[in-house]
Amino acid sequence: MKILRVWFVVVSLAVACRAPADRPAFAADAADPLRPPAIATQSVPPVPPELSERLRQYQNTRSATFRGWSPAGKGMLIATRFADTVQLHRVYEPGGRREQVTFFNEPADGAFIPEANDGAMLVEMSRGGSENNQIYFFDRSTGQAQLLTDGKSRNQPGPVLHDGSKMIIHSNSRNQRDTDLYVSETRKPGTLKLLMESTNEFWTATDWSRDGTKLLMNRYVSINESYPALFDMATQKKTTLPSPEAGPASFGSLKFARDGRSVWLTTDARGEFRQLGRLDLATMKYTWVTEDIPWDVDSIEVEPNSDLIAFTVNEDGASGLYLIDKGKRRKVDLPLGQVASLEFSPDGKHLGFTLARPDAPADAHSIALADDKLTRWTFSEVGGLNPATFVTASRIQFPGHEGLKIPAYYFKPRTATKDRPAGVLINIHGGPESQYRPLFNGTEQFYLTELGMAVIHPNVRGSSGYGKTYVRLDNADKREDSVRDIGGLLDWIGTQPELDASRVVVMGGSYGGFMVLASLTHFSDRIKAGVDIVGIASFRSFLKNTSAYRQDLRRAEYGDERDPKMQAYFDKIDPLNNVDKIKSSLLVIHGRNDPRVPFSEAEQIASRVASSGRKVWTVYADNEGHGFAKKANRDYMTAAVVLFFSDALGYKQGPPTDVPDDLKQRK
Repeated sequence: MKILRVWFVVVSLAVACRAPADRPAFAADAADPLRPPAIATQSVPPVPPELSERLRQYQNTRSATFRGWSPAGKGMLIATRFADTVQLHRVYEPGGRREQVTFFNEPADGAFIPEANDGAMLVEMSRGGSENNQIYFFDRSTGQAQLLTDGKSRNQPGPVLHDGSKMIIHSNSRNQRDTDLYVSETRKPGTLKLLMESTNEFWTATDWSRDGTKLLMNRYVSINESYPALFDMATQKKTTLPSPEAGPASFGSLKFARDGRSVWLTTDARGEFRQLGRLDLATMKYTWVTEDIPWDVDSIEVEPNSDLIAFTVNEDGASGLYLIDKGKRRKVDLPLGQVASLEFSPDGKHLGFTLARPDAPADAHSIALADDKLTRWTFSEVGGLNPATFVTASRIQFPGHEGLKIPAYYFKPRTATKDRPAGVLINIHGGPESQYRPLFNGTEQFYLTELGMAVIHPNVRGSSGYGKTYVRLDNADKREDSVRDIGGLLDWIGTQPELDASRVVVMGGSYGGFMVLASLTHFSDRIKAGVDIVGIASFRSFLKNTSAYRQDLRRAEYGDERDPKMQAYFDKIDPLNNVDKIKSSLLVIHGRNDPRVPFSEAEQIASRVASSGRKVWTVYADNEGHGFAKKANRDYMTAAVVLFFSDALGYKQGPPTDVPDDLKQRK
């Protein structure tokens, strides 16, 4: 059976290609025809063609995300990848062909300009993963993109005036540190004008009143603290909006009501979760509409010509979609998944969004507001694989540090049994104030189906989505408590007969990379290997060297490295200072252009661990930043990770021979 033969070739070649014991720790690897030119590796064996071919189907799964309705009523805009990068496409009818609109070398995102019947768009791109995003006016009549920003600073699009004539742009062009607010005409380069300086504060504009006189704004301090305000475009003065309760609170989505006299918003000021409320701007009185929903309200969308409101709720990682019509609330019946990018159609009859499910790629959908009928607009490819064989996740809880219940999502391979227990991949999210929410992942389906590995995504303390108390449990000098939660997961794995606690690996990106390195310093005797992707090796060096615009925002979460007490704590917990405790194999993956976690974090941890005599592989990309966005780079990275896991776990034979019939038939 091919499933066994290919898998055996992969692991056999991985073991055979181990570097000799006397090889220098960081000798440059020989040429590998499957390695992209922009990637340099050390200690990584050549990728066997058989592995590349078997991975190809899983790597060629695709997704499509909704980017807005055509103002002329001619279908919708989506983002998807057909070549090396994600580009913008038009779809004119459900299930219709995808007409590619942008053809850039870099990933492109964007939206139609409101009321632009000529199909004109605003496009956002950065170069080489630098995250110095630029904003362009894209003229569909000429196919040309005209730069609206300065071409070098970091820029993010804000709200666009309802008639499409002007937009707000957040930019750090003044001093490369502070993010100021600018206003620009959407079709005329050279019209960018400073609207508001934001020295030592981080303000974002969230909505523009239909009469163009006011902006809704929010000052972000941390995930637990933010301050909404009303900005007068004529006087350029801010009016702070009151909180319903005293003390710091988090405010999320902010949208003007249809008449502009009130504001729809979400806040956790009244409890653990963000509730949806309406603030009357004349009386500054609140009314509440989701007091009975014990989860965070995520996003809000307002239909401009009626009283219809759409909002989503993060219900233990899945999305609930709700509508408020004439004061009455109803929940829309949708498959289990995540809903994002809400937008009402120009005629007010449909609501468009992205629906991402754990057992299928994300696709663009809409519902008819008259009867809530769901329509799927795109049908993303799954590389020729049989979707019926995809493994979905189950929700679990395990006792973390000091018995705290930790939520997680568990993908169990079909081949895992008591007699043939599966190895385990613990995949840890970044943030840290993020949350794993179950999504389809082609690479993980490869692990599950071809390698027979289980995958577990823990939402350790500090994760969002479970209340504001939970998200604070890892702040400052409580940082290692979240690492200890991984110890609780290792204990839980040991109680599951279908899992092999002696064959566990960990992987994570960004803050998740720190969690990987920290887990290796705490539990090296229980973890075979770790994959650190753009991870933090030292909080002191990270906070000192991360992009200037991010430093204060990150200090609010991690602690201030300039404070002697925090310096001492970081010195104690930083993986860089504890490499002597790392006994596991390590793979370090990083982009040299990373503006968030500087590339120096990868260099220093890889060098220090290698010097201690441990096995270290590295994969570095010259044309990437905080993660690999280009398909060729991502595909090679995936292959390197599979080789690394196979080598570290010492597989000598393939998965169990009692493969389920549906997998045999697929092959």
